[in-house]
Amino acid sequence: MSKTILITGASSGFGKAIAEKFAAAGWNCIITGRRAERLNELASTLSNHYSIRVLPLVFDVQDREAVAEAIGNIPADWQQIDILVNNAGLALGRDSFDQASLNDWDTMINTNVKGLMYVTKAVLPYLIKRQKGHIINIGSTAAKEVYKEGNAYCASKHAVDALSKAMRIDLLPHHIKVTAIHPGAAETEFSMVRFKGDQQKASQVYEGYKALQAEDIAEIIFYASNLPEHVCINDLVVTCLAQANSYYTHK
Repeated sequence: MSKTILITGASSGFGKAIAEKFAAAGWNCIITGRRAERLNELASTLSNHYSIRVLPLVFDVQDREAVAEAIGNIPADWQQIDILVNNAGLALGRDSFDQASLNDWDTMINTNVKGLMYVTKAVLPYLIKRQKGHIINIGSTAAKEVYKEGNAYCASKHAVDALSKAMRIDLLPHHIKVTAIHPGAAETEFSMVRFKGDQQKASQVYEGYKALQAEDIAEIIFYASNLPEHVCINDLVVTCLAQANSYYTHK
């Protein structure tokens, strides 16, 4: 029987690569995102190329009611979800604490923390009913240390780390795996979003070394998802060879 994965933030970056990896292996995909055109285009591509079923759900994870509405009303034949990947997230700005934008802070906390909580709470009844499932939360090396001008972004990813630990404890009775994946620098749209479309600043982040690619994270998630039922990778920090942690990169 085909398995089903639900991926948030699937219209680009890690989310898109994860959807493509699992679809290629025959998994049915529930993909979510804010950008309807991109999401529907991906859905069409996946179903045509891999002959799998795809359910696109357009909503913003920041919107509590929209999350509950979309996931709470998933058709019955889609409710046997095997894996939830909480991928939707972003960084906005790279400013000192005293200069940072409150609007940027709100967006990061609402997306990276509240959005993850809203989606997980909405999906959990399906997993608990089956007494099985796997939740994979995308964190960051910023979940492990705080760097200069990272303030609210680092705080939000520290929260993802804490929430992953809390879920793992609280969901033990329901036989639900919880894995936190913490990537370092990855060459996706991440820096373009952080620097609000400034291509020069975004490109400088990845100059002089080979950063992680979205496909690398998809491969790791696929591996972690296909281990024996009694095995769970709890916490995994992943960087490219040139990066030691959030502070040190050899260029």
